[in-house]
Amino acid sequence: MARKNPNISTFQYYVSYPLQGFVTNLFYWLFAMMPIDTASAIGGWIGRKIGKKIKVTRRARRNMERAFPDKSPEEIETMLGDMWENLGRSVAEVPHIHKIQPGSDRLEVVGLENGLALKNDGKAGQFFTAHAGNWEVAMLLARAMDLEMMCVYRAPDNPWVDSVFTKARRGFKGELVRKGPEGARKLTAFLRKGGHIAMLVDQKMNDGIAVPFFGRDAMTAPALAQFVLKYDAPAVPVRLERLQGAYFRMTFYPQLDIVQTDDRHADMRKIMTDVNAIIEGWIRERPAQWLWVHRRWPD
Repeated sequence: MARKNPNISTFQYYVSYPLQGFVTNLFYWLFAMMPIDTASAIGGWIGRKIGKKIKVTRRARRNMERAFPDKSPEEIETMLGDMWENLGRSVAEVPHIHKIQPGSDRLEVVGLENGLALKNDGKAGQFFTAHAGNWEVAMLLARAMDLEMMCVYRAPDNPWVDSVFTKARRGFKGELVRKGPEGARKLTAFLRKGGHIAMLVDQKMNDGIAVPFFGRDAMTAPALAQFVLKYDAPAVPVRLERLQGAYFRMTFYPQLDIVQTDDRHADMRKIMTDVNAIIEGWIRERPAQWLWVHRRWPD
């Protein structure tokens, strides 16, 4: 694989990264050989057993304490354990994503008419979701609507690890676009032609805009709002929930209600405030299913 990132050391590229790739591939094939329910259960058990021992748990705990100041330390620790179980399950389910079909007993689809309305309105459109439940399953939204679209994702720095996830996503419909300048250009050209895109919009963006999230300003990527305003591309929220084990629900909600004014900056902030409020509502209902290890707020 070509070495593209000059910030990666020679040791990382030729020793550390291949080793990480080998371990990732090993676990991928181990979980792939198991039935999906077995893989999910074992992955959840591993996540719950070792998750809290990982350094990043301190960030997750701090985020939870700030987001839920009314919860006791015991409740926070319970949420942390549940979060790591969900993450462990999600990782173990990756080799089985192609077996999870929208509308099957493993993936209930609700509100599909809201997604189809965007598909059939004759113009560009957007779908947004969050790192909740198993977000790899969330990217099956294009298959649920039988719609060719571009799905944005953040590629791991390690190209060997990235190749494993690319292999797992072979059942996705449409094109996966890497987050970054090149990906932004592809998305822009696609929207100009009336295409549809899907994005995970709950991560921090250092040069984004400050928008409330759980009562505190969080730097938020404004791309979704910019596309709404520039290309008249309405946005539909899509929620992915883990119901139990390796069973999920995908819910398409009505598109955002957009009112444009003469103040473009204020319009963008209003749209992203609404987006963050929707995602916050999802998280409050199922807090253990969100990826709390994000550095979402400034310290």
